[in-house]
This record gives sequence, C-alpha cells and structure tokens, in this order.
Amino acid sequence: MTDEETHLTAPITDEDIAQLENIELLFFAYRDFVSDPDKRLSNYNFGRAHHRVLYFVNRSPGMTVAELLDILRITKQSLGRVLKQLIESGHIVQTEGATDRRKRLLFPTSKGRELILELSEPQSERLGKALQSLDENERATVVAFLKGMISR
Repeated sequence: MTDEETHLTAPITDEDIAQLENIELLFFAYRDFVSDPDKRLSNYNFGRAHHRVLYFVNRSPGMTVAELLDILRITKQSLGRVLKQLIESGHIVQTEGATDRRKRLLFPTSKGRELILELSEPQSERLGKALQSLDENERATVVAFLKGMISR
C-alpha cells in the first residue's frame, strides 16, 4: 500500500471531526450572513459581486479601478460587467483622475449609498446579535480570529 493509499484509509479521529465541524460552522455563518442582502439584491437583478463592489466603493469613495481589482481579487473582465451595470443603474459614477486621466476613480451616488445601507443593515444586526453576549476580550478574540482568516 502506498503512503497516499494509507492516508486515504486512515481512520478519522475525533480531532478530524472537530475540524470539519468548525468548517461547517463557517459555511453556515457565511450562508446566513449573505442571505439577507442576497434577497434584496435580487430586486435589482444584482448579485454578490455587485454587493462587494458597492460595499468597497462606499467605504473608499474615489478608489481606482485597479485598487478595487486588488481588493476583490477578480479579473478586469469580471469587474467590467458588474461595474457597467452599477454605473448604468445610477449606483456608481466613474470619473477620470485629476492628475492622471488614465486612472478611473469610482464614487457611490446617493442611490448607491442608500442601497449599501439597506444591504448592510441586516448584516450589522446579525453581527450585533452575535457579539452582544461577548465581553470586550471575547470580541477582541473574534476580531483577531477573523483577521487571522484573511490572506496577506
């Protein structure tokens, strides 16, 4: 039997199961965290990609398309379609850079700000409920855990 075959037939330990349960918790938490905005986005024929673009453009008005691509880690082609829809629907405006006209700067419109607030409200409520029973140190642990999950 090869090492690979032995590994595949090795018994699953309690520790293995605990690890899988943690992964499952993350799947369920993510599913529920995005479900409320998903329902609202469908009213606009938008999806999660639109939500992410709106979120980050609202967090950093005037960001460049290149900065947004770096944050989202998506291709120009993927962003192009979503951004076009958000511009055409009046949620985002794109302008040329003042010093470098090749740069495209992105700004939310009032319509875009209203939508991101609408989408963020249930997520903020969900986070608030989850953190409400935790003390300050436990909240700091949650933040440290989430930061530890981010690549970079």
